[in-house]
Amino acid sequence: MASCSSMASAASVFLRTPSVSSSAGSKTSNMVFYPSKNNRNTRLVVRAVEEEASPPSPAPATTTAPPEGGEAPKPKPPPIGPKRGAKVKILRKESYWYNSYGSVVTVDQDPKTRYPVVVRFNKVNYANVSTNNYALDEIEEVK
Repeated sequence: MASCSSMASAASVFLRTPSVSSSAGSKTSNMVFYPSKNNRNTRLVVRAVEEEASPPSPAPATTTAPPEGGEAPKPKPPPIGPKRGAKVKILRKESYWYNSYGSVVTVDQDPKTRYPVVVRFNKVNYANVSTNNYALDEIEEVK
């Protein structure tokens, strides 16, 4: 059994050296891995590859300059639905809060969303929930 444990500890350390030398001679890389006997304290030592100096890359273009096509960036579309915090009346007949008033928490701006408006109410329903999602045509903003 002693030979198995010494074999395991001998296999737990390895050294990797480059087997093929580069023709330039200025690039070198070595990697050494020294694990300890318990796996909690493993150590990895890596040396970076040394490369020849390269010319500096061109500076990135500024974002204020218009694109080469001459077109200005498209403006954001106007937000849909009521603003956050607005008071709304619920028009969905099957809703627990039908004809009640609540305040808008968020409005999803994705046009593919079926129920984009999240409304919070002061009272809870039978499931102890105080928020619900509604479509734009199921709410009416109150001033």
